[in-house]
Amino acid sequence: MSTPTEDQQIIAEDLILLDADLGESKEAVIERLAGVLASAGRATETDALRDAALAREAQSATGLPGGIAIPHCRSEAVTSASLGFARLNPKVDFGAPDGPADLVFLIAAPAGAGSAHMKLLSSLARALVKPEFVTSLRNASSAAEIVSLVDGVINPAAKPAAAAPAAAAPVSTAKHSAAATPAEASASTAPKHIVAVTACPTGIAHTYMAADSLVAAGERAGVTVHVETQGSSGSTPLDPSIIAGAEAVIFATDVGVKGRERFAGKPVISSGVKRAINEPDVMLTEALRAALNPDAARVGGTAVAAGSNDSAGELGWGTRIRQILLTGVSYMIPFVAAGGLLIALGFLLGGYEISGVAEDIVVNNSITSLPEGGIAAYLGAVLFQIGALSFSFLVPALAGYISYAIADRPGLAPGFTAGAVAVLVGAGFIGGLVGGLIAGFVALWISKWKIPAVLRGLMPVVIIPLFATLIVGAIMFLLLGKPLAAITSGLTDWLNGLSGSSVIILGIILGLMMCFDLGGPVNKAAYAFATAGLSVTDTASLRIMAAVMAAGMVPPLAMALASTVRARLFTEAERENGKAAWFLGAAFISEGAIPFAAADPFRVIPSMMAGGAVTGAMIMAFDVTLSAPHGGIFVFFAIGNILWFVLSLAAGTIVSAFLVVSAKQFVKGKNAPSDAELDPALATV
Repeated sequence: MSTPTEDQQIIAEDLILLDADLGESKEAVIERLAGVLASAGRATETDALRDAALAREAQSATGLPGGIAIPHCRSEAVTSASLGFARLNPKVDFGAPDGPADLVFLIAAPAGAGSAHMKLLSSLARALVKPEFVTSLRNASSAAEIVSLVDGVINPAAKPAAAAPAAAAPVSTAKHSAAATPAEASASTAPKHIVAVTACPTGIAHTYMAADSLVAAGERAGVTVHVETQGSSGSTPLDPSIIAGAEAVIFATDVGVKGRERFAGKPVISSGVKRAINEPDVMLTEALRAALNPDAARVGGTAVAAGSNDSAGELGWGTRIRQILLTGVSYMIPFVAAGGLLIALGFLLGGYEISGVAEDIVVNNSITSLPEGGIAAYLGAVLFQIGALSFSFLVPALAGYISYAIADRPGLAPGFTAGAVAVLVGAGFIGGLVGGLIAGFVALWISKWKIPAVLRGLMPVVIIPLFATLIVGAIMFLLLGKPLAAITSGLTDWLNGLSGSSVIILGIILGLMMCFDLGGPVNKAAYAFATAGLSVTDTASLRIMAAVMAAGMVPPLAMALASTVRARLFTEAERENGKAAWFLGAAFISEGAIPFAAADPFRVIPSMMAGGAVTGAMIMAFDVTLSAPHGGIFVFFAIGNILWFVLSLAAGTIVSAFLVVSAKQFVKGKNAPSDAELDPALATV
């Protein structure tokens, strides 16, 4: 086995398989190419590289139009940035819209790959959108010819390229005459130019292929396109003057856009990064139409899309609403965590009775004038009161940042006000959700008002906050406050009245939700529901918090247990993740199970949900309570009936571990290691 060096050529003849039959599935192809790289000394082990590539594949398929596939990953197992290539016969499906692939590049980058290596890999990705380069790969008669072709595009200065060299980011193209395309009708009255941002989760391939696809579409339509690639080889921000002169923007990203505020007010077309590769001409046409449409969707929420034809590239409203609500919850959680833990510490020092006297103690006593309970009571009151004040921002922060997600900064003031009104009238968490949505959409509507140019500078800081706050405040006080308060009160009374099988069913539902997507929208919904009740501190709310936390601890603990007792069923990388999952689970960090779920979702996730349901049911059945919103077993002092908390957690963990081991043992899965791949030393484990 050769030993790679820092300047080792990214592709070599021993990394190439021509006209090879590598099996009928993409998993088999990726595994074989991973083995080729490992045998050549480019990776320390096949399994870890294969698993990393398959985990990336699980996020979105890497098949591209034209019979191409580019599975790719970053991995600690990769010792030198490398390309494995296979020309397949027969073809294998990698999820491309037009059918299976016969040209497959496995792009493997070290976890800490330098920008120079990443630029070389991105150059290859860009070359794959050039038809002449792809044709050359299919016609090559030897591995040496493949090496020469690839080296020509990743090192264009060293030798003539087989395809036109890739442009550096940001990418742009000038207007010129071109054959008629679907976009050209719009281009006849087109704006000066279009700008775009492309980004994918790993930033290795799709980011740059999408950029060049949009540039090529612009060339065909005679439109200038400037693209900012936010990828692994670095990002060169678009010049502010270019952004200012553009009349539309395309966001082709699978991750958040860095510096999104730079494009505020521009008509926008949004999609995942693969759409820009598969349908660049369609996206460009939509951007051109949006640029000429005064009612098109805009960055920063300054307008609303007028119709489906003009917003075809925009995110659907179901996805948009979910993102809006999760934005509010994510900004709310720090207030919950800080306030809830401080309240729990206050209970630890001052006892549960401190909640009724804390304010009086803090106001009328000091460190030199202690209350009747002494220093413990005083410090407990101080901690409780600080936590209570932090917790008082829970609903306003939720509403404020929901509004912010809709209308940007002008939505903050009306959103926070709506949340404060919800607290005042007793509408609570539900009132915060509703008030935040109303505030955001009212602010968004006001931002569309046509006002004199001299007043435009006052819109975001005076006019929008003033009128949006007035409108949402009036709506909450005059129309929605009492009905929402009645709903909140009714829900609280219903929870307090649950007993027997009803409360167990609630525990099962919460357990299933916490283990379904491990920090995703469903998990966050259950967690937000539980933490909102902590401000009430009644028994029902504290039981719900206990069920949610205990169930959320099950997935990482179960995977840690399973990978320990049946290590032979897990890859080396999973066994290492299992060691860390012990601590993550104990600390209530559900995300510790994500590596296992991403690699094998159909066997792991149902197993975790079953264990979470068992734990949630037992917590509710045995009256376990919890007054802290986070911390896992480390906030033992905040747990009521701690013995049953531990037993419930252990039961769910064992159930999940047993089920996942059984599933991996007896249910065939795509990503399961074969017997030949298992460590012989673990054969009896």
